[in-house]
Amino acid sequence: MADSAAVARDALVERLREHLAEEPVTREVAMFGGRAFMVNEKMAVCALKGGGLLVRIDAQEHDALARRPGAGPMAMGPERVMGPGWIAVDAEAIDDGEALQSWLERALEYNRAVTGR
Repeated sequence: MADSAAVARDALVERLREHLAEEPVTREVAMFGGRAFMVNEKMAVCALKGGGLLVRIDAQEHDALARRPGAGPMAMGPERVMGPGWIAVDAEAIDDGEALQSWLERALEYNRAVTGR
């Protein structure tokens, strides 16, 4: 029987593949216990176990974006929070395509700024 958290992650992976299909330089990497999408050789987003999303954004936008519904700083374990620029988004907060697209746009905007592409 399939683990429901893995099933949720895999469903998000498929959604991300669809949204990122037009990006010129994309590859997938196992990372953070999930499936990260590298765009221009930099991580943009990662489908986490349970269907949540890890988003790499501009650290200066961290506080404002972390206040969005279902979003917050990414924790790698108890008392081990990643620094500004790493946002975790609950699966429920990206259920609809528009919400997921909004987070992807933020990640890709930052990705393009740091890669110059």
